[in-house]
Amino acid sequence: MSPSTHLDEVFGVTRDIPGTYTERARVDGELIESLTRDKHIVIYGSSKQGKTILRKWTLQPEDYTLVTCTNRMTLAKLNEAILKSVNYVVTQSQSRTTAGSTKITVKGEGKGKFFGWSAGASAEAAGDRSRSQGETTSPMELDPEDVNDIIDALRQARCPKFIVLEDFHYLPEETQRDFAVTLKAFHESSEYVFMIVGVWLEENRLVHHNGDLTGRGTTITADTWTETELDQVIGKGEQMLNIEFDPTFRADLVRGCFASVWILQEACRQVCQEAGIYSTVDDRFTGVGAKTDARALVRRVVEVTQSARYMSFLTGFSAGFTETDLEMYRWLMLPVLTASPDALERGLRYSEIRQKIDLHHPERPVHSMNLTKALRNAAGLQVKKGITPVILDFNQAENRLDVVDRGFLVWLRYQDRSHLLEVLSLPAAAPTAAS
Repeated sequence: MSPSTHLDEVFGVTRDIPGTYTERARVDGELIESLTRDKHIVIYGSSKQGKTILRKWTLQPEDYTLVTCTNRMTLAKLNEAILKSVNYVVTQSQSRTTAGSTKITVKGEGKGKFFGWSAGASAEAAGDRSRSQGETTSPMELDPEDVNDIIDALRQARCPKFIVLEDFHYLPEETQRDFAVTLKAFHESSEYVFMIVGVWLEENRLVHHNGDLTGRGTTITADTWTETELDQVIGKGEQMLNIEFDPTFRADLVRGCFASVWILQEACRQVCQEAGIYSTVDDRFTGVGAKTDARALVRRVVEVTQSARYMSFLTGFSAGFTETDLEMYRWLMLPVLTASPDALERGLRYSEIRQKIDLHHPERPVHSMNLTKALRNAAGLQVKKGITPVILDFNQAENRLDVVDRGFLVWLRYQDRSHLLEVLSLPAAAPTAAS
């Protein structure tokens, strides 16, 4: 029998690697292989599908430095955050770059053993990068937008090889494009490898931002879970808690969780609580979930934990950035709320979206430029409204609007679509037939 383990360490959302972590050969194996190829790595997929845990499982803490991206970061601010992650103190300089922006001054402060700075040391970098006996003598003045300056500073701090950028999708699109340009320089002029983690379903998003990254990076989707892999998650939880789920409940849950490992985990956690199981039991407990309808439980999990969030998304997204005559963001909800579940899971093509809107918009036909602008800013609007993780994302390479939150797909299946359209003051358009 396994050592006593709390239920929340087995099933549910956790900051640490859960005991039920299940390796996926095509995902974990590909990532491990990619670590030896000196190419930048992009891990992408829907929210709550295991992207961050995959990174934690694969890399040891001493192998990388971590930066969490935000929606307020310019390229300069992102680079400053990278420098801070290796223990630099960053301050504004009085000097200006040739482009007229403000330079920064960086100073290494050693607090314990951290990368290149020894315990209690203060290492400062000279303006001419001169060094004496392994230590520098004065603060280093940098252009925060110059990739060469950033590489030099990282080398002096003895930054680990891997630099992880979490939540890359939160960055403004302009910052994403600018950083995609610097990635080429990092690949060609340094030993550093960036691991970029983002919520989207577009395989080559960074290549779309910068075609020169072709062949200089590897993309790994963490979105897909097979029924066998999901069943293994349940099996590992059984071993840790010394329980056994009812076979019918177990099979129905695997088939009915819409390939969402988060929904599966949360459903298992709730059914264990209902059975009075909060940690590893002494005597094997069998038949867990025997009296529970797995599909009804999936619906309840999403309704209870996410319904308020999804309603807030619908109203917040529809309001747009500001009030406008066309109200494009409100009208974008029309094709979303009238599409079949299967169509939403595949993603809505630009042509489908435009056709549906042009059938009902009072200013039809809507100019393509207005629609395209709204689609491209969809993710940015959600971040601005505090809708995190994002629910919709526009795949520019495929001209497709994707739902990147599987819980939303489940929730929408059980809603009265006519009521949702009425709430948003949209016409009760006939839903698209399922296919």
